[in-house]
Amino acid sequence: MTDRPEKPYEDIPGTFVFDADRSREGYHLNQFCISLRLQKNRDAFNADEEIYLDKYPMSAEQRAAVLARDWNRLLELGGNIYYTSKLAANDGINFQNLAGLMTGMGVEAYRDMMLHGGRPIEGNRTKSEWEKD
Repeated sequence: MTDRPEKPYEDIPGTFVFDADRSREGYHLNQFCISLRLQKNRDAFNADEEIYLDKYPMSAEQRAAVLARDWNRLLELGGNIYYTSKLAANDGINFQNLAGLMTGMGVEAYRDMMLHGGRPIEGNRTKSEWEKD
């Protein structure tokens, strides 16, 4: 994590709010991700990920998260979900499958949950709720 000031919404479980601080932190990461919208850039990245990433002055943690395809860590380190999904798409992962991976539920369980109204609200509003149990 960074020296970012703690904000009230940091208490939302499983959520990294993309705010101005995360935007600044993730600028180069997001520039890399959005570059993958162009075929020539996807080709260059797929040919040698390490060399392609050298174009973007990301932190070592961001770079490691890209190489590991650590989707949740990318968001924690300033990635915007719509930009990081370009990396997933490059790997043949659609948005629904990505959500299944990021929740740890898998694609079918995630799809089923969403078709039946989404996550239950109990225990999912704030992390402080967990301390009451």
